[in-house]
Amino acid sequence: MSSPETKLDLYDEGVESPSESMHGEMTVSGAQRNTNNPGAPNFNTLDEPIRETILRDVKAVGVKFYHVLIPKEKNTLLKEWDLWGPLVLCTFMATILQGSSADMYDGGPEFAQVFVIVWIGAMIVTLNSKLLGGNISFFQSVCVLGYCLTPCAIALLVCRIILLATQTTFLFFLRFLVAGAGFGWATYASIIFLGDSQPSNRKALAVYPIFLFYFIISWLVISHSNV
Repeated sequence: MSSPETKLDLYDEGVESPSESMHGEMTVSGAQRNTNNPGAPNFNTLDEPIRETILRDVKAVGVKFYHVLIPKEKNTLLKEWDLWGPLVLCTFMATILQGSSADMYDGGPEFAQVFVIVWIGAMIVTLNSKLLGGNISFFQSVCVLGYCLTPCAIALLVCRIILLATQTTFLFFLRFLVAGAGFGWATYASIIFLGDSQPSNRKALAVYPIFLFYFIISWLVISHSNV
């Protein structure tokens, strides 16, 4: 015995049902990679090889080092900020400076001292900049201050090479000039990058902590010795 079958038609004749009309393939097309700006995150990196990701990040850090040594273009450090470069520079300088400790010490305090001066000092300078009405973010300022340690790190390396020779008064003044050049270039580069972020009537108040920050680090460079 068959029962009558009731059917409810929601679609007009000649119109496909949802199961028939909703078919096809879904494709996600990635945006074209921006090779001119290696640090720009405007493309999908989920499907790229790890090696390519590392090389891209290393290249981006190298570009930032270049812009610090030749401070002409500001957007690279301010827009595509990172803390890899400052971490490398801080570790490099702390490793070299710890060799100046006397035999009775293990070098730990000097290594920690560099980290405290760089990171806490950069935070204090950044906080001062924000309190003065600066329009730059916290991590952007820390990034700029950290990358601008590059001239000081180069000066430290040159002074370390000079220390391999027998020290004389001439070599001391040579180390003094190298450390002074690193200090001046680091201060100049940081002012180039951060100067426009401060109100025009408060730039002097913002520059003084930057001057003091790099002066202390340069003092560590010139005071580094093997004795």
